[in-house]
Amino acid sequence: MTERLVVVGGDAAGMSAASQARRRLGSDRLRVTVFERGAFTSYSACGIPYWTGGLVAERDDLVARTPQQHRARGIELHTGTEVVELDLAGRRVRSRDLDTGEEWWTGYDRLVLATGAEPVRPALPGFDAPGVHAVHTLPDGEALLDSLGRSGEHPRAVVVGGGYIGIEMVEALLLRGYRVTLVHRTPEPMPGLDPELGELVRRGLVELGVEVVPGAEAVEVLCGPDGRARAVRSTVGEHPGELVVLGLGVRPRTGLARAAGLALGVHGGLRTDERMRVLDADGARVPGVWAGGDCVEVLNLVSGRHQHVALGTHANKQGMVIGADLAGEELAFPGVVGTAVTKVRGLEIARTGVNEREAAAAGLAAVSVRVESTTRARYYPGSERLTVKLLAEPGSGRLLGAQLVGGGGTAKRVDAAAVALGAGLTVRQLLFQDLGYAPPFSPVWDPLLSAARALLPKL
Repeated sequence: MTERLVVVGGDAAGMSAASQARRRLGSDRLRVTVFERGAFTSYSACGIPYWTGGLVAERDDLVARTPQQHRARGIELHTGTEVVELDLAGRRVRSRDLDTGEEWWTGYDRLVLATGAEPVRPALPGFDAPGVHAVHTLPDGEALLDSLGRSGEHPRAVVVGGGYIGIEMVEALLLRGYRVTLVHRTPEPMPGLDPELGELVRRGLVELGVEVVPGAEAVEVLCGPDGRARAVRSTVGEHPGELVVLGLGVRPRTGLARAAGLALGVHGGLRTDERMRVLDADGARVPGVWAGGDCVEVLNLVSGRHQHVALGTHANKQGMVIGADLAGEELAFPGVVGTAVTKVRGLEIARTGVNEREAAAAGLAAVSVRVESTTRARYYPGSERLTVKLLAEPGSGRLLGAQLVGGGGTAKRVDAAAVALGAGLTVRQLLFQDLGYAPPFSPVWDPLLSAARALLPKL
């Protein structure tokens, strides 16, 4: 008997689940139907800032697998088609062709929800004006590139939001020759860092010529006679720019799931077990339904709390887990430790685990240390400064988090700390890890180990 699998969403999690299940079970055991509201599948949204900044030449360089390639592998894929209703009791979905308006029902035996996330776009005056851009999909990137093509001789842009998306778009606009103003409501940019590390990011941005406006809430986009954006008005003043880029983060796209009666977590995402099977409000499994990617909440292994993390790395792993579970194989997604990296020109930024605010919110006692070091042996050519901050739990000595800001060679050092957090290592255990050393790559005391050495007496 051939089972019917319906997947809602054709990007990382959805297509990974569909492909894995189809490969494991074969066409005689599983018919796979995927509905994708956009025209593209399996692409890197995280690469859009680098494409719009000119570092990636072509849009299609960001596409890992096209709809035609998926169809050639035996997947029935409908692009430009939005699922508008879930009938969980009847095990069917209602879809709409976005070009023709035609609607139809499709039955399923198993359902995967991979509806992704949507950018936060405030319902404020002018935020829907021409020249105001969110950057989340490939069409978003194309629209932004069209606006970049309208640039005059001395173009100005305002980026609203100082998180990862905002910082990456600041870099893209600098590369395009814009004078950039960054407006953000927190005291320092990069709120995922503790303030003293965020201060280093601010200083780096100012050195690049960015006007940084902290503690400012954007309240309106002002438009010119042509109706296009000309400035952003915030709680601290007016900031001119004919281009406005929103970097206010994303939220789970779960309206469809909510309408069907599925329970959502505190961040608006679906809750699942380790095998990505959707759970109800009481923690029981919803029969026949899986979910993965940016529409779910995940367990942070350090804080013990659920959070929303929109990253392609997790989405692809969760899709792999779903595909394995659909095929009857045991594979689990245990959770995350909150690792993230980014850069703006030569300044690299990284974090993993929890910061001081997050530790306190989770009820975790924490002590910390901050050390200054270099990316290579100080005498080796090209060595740059970096700052490391480590947090740990007093008494147990368990590592709780790491933050790094510095020059080239800084960000990927966070991976060692992420592995240590995933393994539940103490600061003492981290201190004696056999990290690689040679002058072109590290001082004799790697910055992470130097921080662990300084933190140990505080525990």
